[in-house]
Amino acid sequence: MKGSARTFGIMAFVLAGGAAGLGYSPGAATQPARVAPGSAEDLRAAYATATDVAEGKRLAEASCASCHGPNGISAAKGVPHLAGQRPAYLYLELRAYQSGARGDNAMNAAVKFLNDDALVKVAAYYASLDPAQPAPTAGAKATPAKPDTVQAGKAAAATCSGCHGEGGITKTPGMPNLVGMDPKYLVGAMKAYKGGQYKSDVMKSMLASVTDAEMDNIALYYALQKPARAQTPAPGDKAAGKGAAATACAGCHGEQGVSGDPAIPSLAGQDAQYLTDALKAYKDGSRSDPTMKSLAATLDERAAKDIAAFYAAQEPRQTARQRLTTAEWAQRCDRCHGVDGNSTDPRSPALAGQRIEYLERVLHAYQTGARKSLAMAAMSGALTDADVEGLAAHYARQKARAVVYLILPAK
Repeated sequence: MKGSARTFGIMAFVLAGGAAGLGYSPGAATQPARVAPGSAEDLRAAYATATDVAEGKRLAEASCASCHGPNGISAAKGVPHLAGQRPAYLYLELRAYQSGARGDNAMNAAVKFLNDDALVKVAAYYASLDPAQPAPTAGAKATPAKPDTVQAGKAAAATCSGCHGEGGITKTPGMPNLVGMDPKYLVGAMKAYKGGQYKSDVMKSMLASVTDAEMDNIALYYALQKPARAQTPAPGDKAAGKGAAATACAGCHGEQGVSGDPAIPSLAGQDAQYLTDALKAYKDGSRSDPTMKSLAATLDERAAKDIAAFYAAQEPRQTARQRLTTAEWAQRCDRCHGVDGNSTDPRSPALAGQRIEYLERVLHAYQTGARKSLAMAAMSGALTDADVEGLAAHYARQKARAVVYLILPAK
């Protein structure tokens, strides 16, 4: 990687044993306090001297050890290990807390009165320590073999086929097709029935004992089945319904009834009676949605049947993909965080050996936007709760390895 713009380059490599700390070169120059991530200045902690590290230890023991442990290995649930973490990453994170960008009052208070030079030294000190190694129970959550999620969903959906048809293709008028739907929409619909937002005593009773994980599996199972139109009659005029649908529905549900938004249902191939009943429910308020209520208010029974007939005649499409395994997700994460979570980039955090509940919390924070990163938001956005748990357990049980950064002369 390219290093300082002055006269240095930095080479990073993982030590096989993971026991050595950072190697430092004397003569690190003091940098201005204003630092942009990705600039040469944020590498100051990797240039720290032995004297800087000793001073960083004194500061860390006074300001950080009570939460993060005397050697940077946390014993507190939800508090991350800092020992062996990458120096530039630690420095930038400390600055983020100091500026309030992380929104953590305890951390803000801890670093509030430290100047920039102190932050560099604290980061360098923790980066110089031997990293934490996996606790014996770190991977316990991932130890039992988990069934294939699609097969688990098929088993959990066995009670659904009596109404919704084998594979989610209905033969009963008034019962919706479940194929061709995005899993996110199906999960949301199930939770709405379970919570009473959608009115159906039968559905509420059926879902009362179904867990969130089981709902995820059921939704994925139906989403991955070969889509087909409902095998039920559609008494409306589909030609008339095409024009009405183009005006009222296509903007959200897609021109041919295949939605491009995971939260909005596809209508293509849906049972016509179910669609007609749903429009009526939105119109009279028994099904709550301000947008749908406004659109349905202008439709009479004839128009609703025509729209339903048009969509029932369209070909549904499969939009969902097979869920990635933990190993497949980890391969993607390793591109930035290093093999098995041992980053060789001083700006990129190591994940190996980190506390499992901390990793889960951070991934959820990126998903909700509580923690800001365009790259991490994109990577974590598609993760289910099970994916988050699997990844956290995977990295928590990896052997953590220290990294040495050697300052080399420029070419």
